Amino acid sequence: MAVTLTEAAARHVTRYLSRRGKGVGVRLGVKTTGCSGMAYKLEYADEVGPEDHVFEEHGVKVLVDPKSLPYIDGTELDFVREGLNEGFKFHNPREKDRCGCGESFRI
Repeated sequence: MAVTLTEAAARHVTRYLSRRGKGVGVRLGVKTTGCSGMAYKLEYADEVGPEDHVFEEHGVKVLVDPKSLPYIDGTELDFVREGLNEGFKFHNPREKDRCGCGESFRI
């Protein structure tokens, strides 16, 4: 089981954590919501929890709780710029469908 980051995502997280002045990495998980059933949740993490699965890529830790891991196993987290917009993109091989607005997905 693994969750990976692209170099662009790792650079973005590293810069943000440096400006923030604290943090060990990012916490990636899922929550039940939206028209397709699930949505990604991503936040900066200040500490590793006792049950967290820890993946490290390009010097950045990605923390995943045990309940979310089956839904996001194999996911690659990327950071992209498209015109004036920028943000994280999730490339999840387990995703079967996405809602029209892009906020939620189905496994």
